[in-house]
Amino acid sequence: MNKKVIDLFSGVGGLSLGFRKAGFDIVLANEIDKSIANSYTQNHPETKMINDDITKIDIKNLFSSLEGSVDVVIGGPPCQGFSQKGKRKSINDPRNFLFRYFFEVVKYVKPKFFVIENVPSILTAENGYFKQEIAELFKGIGYNITSTVLNASDYGVPQNRCRAFIVGNEIGVDFKFPEPVDYKVTIWDAISDLNYLNSGEGSHCTAYQLESQTIYQKELRKGAKMLYNHQATNHSSLALAKLALIPPEGNKSALPKSMLTKSIYSGTWCRMQTYAQSVTITTRFDTPSSGQFTHPFLDRAITVREAARIQSFPDEFIFYGNKGSQMKQVGNAVPPLLAFAVARKIKTYLGE
Repeated sequence: MNKKVIDLFSGVGGLSLGFRKAGFDIVLANEIDKSIANSYTQNHPETKMINDDITKIDIKNLFSSLEGSVDVVIGGPPCQGFSQKGKRKSINDPRNFLFRYFFEVVKYVKPKFFVIENVPSILTAENGYFKQEIAELFKGIGYNITSTVLNASDYGVPQNRCRAFIVGNEIGVDFKFPEPVDYKVTIWDAISDLNYLNSGEGSHCTAYQLESQTIYQKELRKGAKMLYNHQATNHSSLALAKLALIPPEGNKSALPKSMLTKSIYSGTWCRMQTYAQSVTITTRFDTPSSGQFTHPFLDRAITVREAARIQSFPDEFIFYGNKGSQMKQVGNAVPPLLAFAVARKIKTYLGE
């Protein structure tokens, strides 16, 4: 019988997908956003989705009934307050109260393991005070805590995306995080087989025009008969004029000063590097002014499917809702291959 998982603050389910790939059953998920919860349900039909604000759920009534039947609780509870400088913040800061709900679920369910995924600064903010507070909180209910920062590119994902992982277990083991793989996947390894589109071209569903060209592409195309979510942004004439001046793999240094604008984002008007790993995919990858999300040589930003490939989502995973929601689903997700590496490691401690 497969081990069972609850996914809190699930988003579209990047963590869930990685754990499912490792052989776990995701029995319950919680996501507040209706559109994102719908995409989760469409792609994880076997999972019961609670599309509700976790603060309005009767935690004790719902989750205490699952005590002893769930092996792992996973999720990325939002924690904004700890990043404030100059003031000592804590789990009790109002902006971090959602974290308490994750803790309450763990307390009632008593899983053998839990996994918290978050921004790297969760481990270093206030000289590690927040990390220490988390450790003390969970140690108080019998969990050993291990934490580190993992880079998705070390686990076969074509993206330099660093995320903190805090793993707790109540079986008394000294958990070791998975070792990096001995290869790197590039942007071109990930997207070179996808239909070549110009600005404004493509559709929600279309046929593949090219065969897969790399092992990575073959793996992500398994089970997919059609190409979904591959639709290019219809850029303005001014944006297209700028892009036309930037050579393959070039950057904004090719633009005249009259075309340069101030931006808070690094990598703006810079093309992606074909044979390197991507920068972190964000929720606004559809515009060259939001970061280094411009195609290596085509005059457009990357599509939802290209971003999903760079995040390691398989092609049979379809993103629903409007474009803004789809970008949020992709950009906020844990790369499934990174989640898979962590899940597979946990499985070794569960006797499988």
